[in-house]
Amino acid sequence: MKNQISYSPEVQERAVRLVFERQKEYESQWSAIKSIASKIGCTAETLRIWVRRAETDQGIRGDSFLLGCV
Repeated sequence: MKNQISYSPEVQERAVRLVFERQKEYESQWSAIKSIASKIGCTAETLRIWVRRAETDQGIRGDSFLLGCV
């Protein structure tokens, strides 16, 4: 069984904001996600999902990404 860590909405919002603000400092968004995730203590995949959801909510990305997510 996986360990499920719950992050507060504030932590999620801050991490996503950091990715958006600092992604130009990295070679790719994925590089920014990996770096920031390690600093806040979540996995890169978790942060990637938060970022994709924020992009969808803000209209940056189509909602097709979330069709397979729960």
